[in-house]
Amino acid sequence: MLYSEQVDLTRVPEHIAIIMDGNGRWAKNRGENRSNGHIAGAETVKQIVREAARVGVKYLTLYTFSTENWNRPEAEVAALMALLFESIEEEIFMKNNVAFRVIGDMNRLPELVRTRLETCIQNTSGNTRMTLVLALSYSSRWELTDAVKQIAQKVKKGELSIDAIEEKDISAHLTTNFMPDPELLIRTGGEVRLSNYLLWQCAYTELYFCDTYWPDFKEEELCKAICWYQNRERRFGKTSEQVADESK
Repeated sequence: MLYSEQVDLTRVPEHIAIIMDGNGRWAKNRGENRSNGHIAGAETVKQIVREAARVGVKYLTLYTFSTENWNRPEAEVAALMALLFESIEEEIFMKNNVAFRVIGDMNRLPELVRTRLETCIQNTSGNTRMTLVLALSYSSRWELTDAVKQIAQKVKKGELSIDAIEEKDISAHLTTNFMPDPELLIRTGGEVRLSNYLLWQCAYTELYFCDTYWPDFKEEELCKAICWYQNRERRFGKTSEQVADESK
């Protein structure tokens, strides 16, 4: 039986985060330029967005470009920015009733790319089926540092006392403050690390690692990960017995 037929649509994670890894290695194994891997990866994004919306995911966050990625060869960065510009197709969002958001330091992005992103965000803001979030020029340490600065400014102005600071105040100053923390994080490509991605938000996220390179991560692979998640017991520090009692 296909994994897409096994997914329990009543227990789909509200928020799935993905580290899309393996584009370059996928291309290298085929004797192609790394940029071809990124192009193939962009096509996979479209397929995964459609499938995530179909099964009922409400937020899909994709690690698209990290702050560390700015250190890659200039030609590769330029190619990635050009591909990003070309890949933002509002028609896909409108057809699937998907809203578009971005988290990260957008000020570092080229002006043309930033304008394209901002236009798409505005034009799709009324869509309600799912929200696709791209993490662009993003890293958790950048995000947390920025949140600390915002909170420190409020303390300095007397708007917030140090003793009153709680976890919810930190969450409220993160770029992800408009959505819940991810229940499931998927990383493709065989690596088993978080790579500075949603570190605060993933405190109790189920982590799913697979060897499949991102260009080959199709709809069935997504459903396989969701089925794996649905077989996990989410205890949040409690015992299995407590979880069982609460579900009665």
